[in-house]
Amino acid sequence: MSRKPVHLAVYDAFADWETGHTTAWLARVGYEIRTVGPSAAPVASIGGLRVQPDLSLAELRPEDSSLLILPGGDLWDTGDDLAPFAAAARAFLAAGVPVGAICGATAGLAREGLLDDRAHTSAVSYYLAATGYQGGERYEERDAVTDGDLVTAGPTEPVAFAREIFGRLGDVFPGEKLDAWYRLFHDSDPAAYETLNS
Repeated sequence: MSRKPVHLAVYDAFADWETGHTTAWLARVGYEIRTVGPSAAPVASIGGLRVQPDLSLAELRPEDSSLLILPGGDLWDTGDDLAPFAAAARAFLAAGVPVGAICGATAGLAREGLLDDRAHTSAVSYYLAATGYQGGERYEERDAVTDGDLVTAGPTEPVAFAREIFGRLGDVFPGEKLDAWYRLFHDSDPAAYETLNS
């Protein structure tokens, strides 16, 4: 089956651990992962991984994508440098293309107004409240939340974040295999391995 690429946003000091489960397993089932930077210039993650973006944000179009993933990172909380990525998320959601945001990226979406009317989560509720957004009543104390085309999670939940994205895309782990994948990688449940590989 032909699939459109998944686009992973990359910017200086992006939190490389937050999206590894998601991108690795999407690639394993056949999605092409393409990185999107603020420009074509290389960036470095928090962990010091140097990434040469496949394309710049100006070249990104929702109609060319299956999903936009926004990892956390220091720049979400230190100014407006990443605001264009939140604006891109708005365009994706308006076009009916899913967006996944984890950790600091949730604050960027809150500032963009994208969490005002959608169920969501993040690190803690007061982290998002500090943005001045209007969606506090829609905040949920859960590991990850999907509301329509938007998936959100906090920084300690990369496995739950991946689970929600896989569930939203619907073609990664069929049936009970999605739950088995989560139990294996989140709970270290050895019984899940047999189900996942059956």
